[in-house]
Amino acid sequence: MGLFDWFREDHEQTAPETPSAPTPEEIATALDMMDEKVVSAALSSAVISRVNRITKRLRETLPRMDNTGLTSVDQYSLIATATSYLPQTVGSYVRLPRDWADSRPVDAGRSSLLVLIDQLDLLGETVDKIYDAVLAKDAEALVVHGRFLVEKFSPGRVPMAVPKPKPSVSTSPLDLG
Repeated sequence: MGLFDWFREDHEQTAPETPSAPTPEEIATALDMMDEKVVSAALSSAVISRVNRITKRLRETLPRMDNTGLTSVDQYSLIATATSYLPQTVGSYVRLPRDWADSRPVDAGRSSLLVLIDQLDLLGETVDKIYDAVLAKDAEALVVHGRFLVEKFSPGRVPMAVPKPKPSVSTSPLDLG
C-alpha cells in the first residue's frame, strides 16, 4: 500500500482483529498439557504437586464462574492463569538446565527452583481466593434458603389448616369395613 492509497475514498480501513476468549475446551486442553508437561520434564515433586493443585482448583472453579457474579477481572485472572500465567511460569523454568536452575542463585540468593516455587505458591493462593469467593456465593444462597425454611416451618409457627380427606364409600363386595 502506497502513501496515496490512504487518501483514496475507496480505501477501507479495518481494525486489527481482537483475539477471542478461549473456549472451555481450549482451557481444559491447556490444563491437561500443563499436567503432562511437568511430569514429562521430570520436575521435582514440589513443583509437580503445586502445578497439580493449581490445575485441579482451576478445573473446579472455571465451570462455576459464569453464574457466581465474579468480576471480569477475576474471570480474566482464572482464564489467564490456565492459558498464560501458569504455562509461562513453568516454561521459563523448564528451559533452564536442571542442575543450574536448582543450584545457582538468580534472585536475592534464591535459585530458579525457589523462584518458581514462590511463583506457583502465589498463583495457587490467588486461584484459591477466587475459588473461595465462588463457593461463598453458593454458601450464602444455602444460608438464605435455610433462614427461609426456619421462618416457614419453625416449631412455634401455627401450621396452615389442611383439609381432612373425605372417607371414600366403597361399592366392592370384598370391602368389609
